[in-house]
Amino acid sequence: MNTKISRSSTDTYYPLFVQIAGRLCVVIGGGGIAERKVKSLLRFGAAVRVISPRITKPLRTLYEKGKIELELREFRSGDTDGAVLVFAATNDRTINSHVNAEARSRSVLVNVVDDPDLCEFIVPSIIRGRSITIAISTSGTAPMASKKIRKQLESS
Repeated sequence: MNTKISRSSTDTYYPLFVQIAGRLCVVIGGGGIAERKVKSLLRFGAAVRVISPRITKPLRTLYEKGKIELELREFRSGDTDGAVLVFAATNDRTINSHVNAEARSRSVLVNVVDDPDLCEFIVPSIIRGRSITIAISTSGTAPMASKKIRKQLESS
């Protein structure tokens, strides 16, 4: 199954702020990276569903507090239905590829963590104040650089 996007060196992402408050975002995976994605989505009011056979203790706590939905199992067909965004955050390239293919077939935007060729969107470094949000992106090519810029701006 080849779900890679053909990208050229001139390709960039269209900057966009999306209202996700109350909307379903699905995270496939239950490790540390998935945990960071979930916490970020919750900061912006998303309804979050995590699907993974194993999860971190902080994800379990979020579930026990009623902050997220949780399905302790492997990914299966139909898991992206109804989602506005999907994150594949497993350490299994085959599963991530299946998540990507399903989301695309349902016209759901998908981000495959640490695999820019399978991403339809990327998550920038974010600075969020009371009335301003700044997003910094290198179009997925240098995430550490955008993080460094974010830290410099935050300390200014």
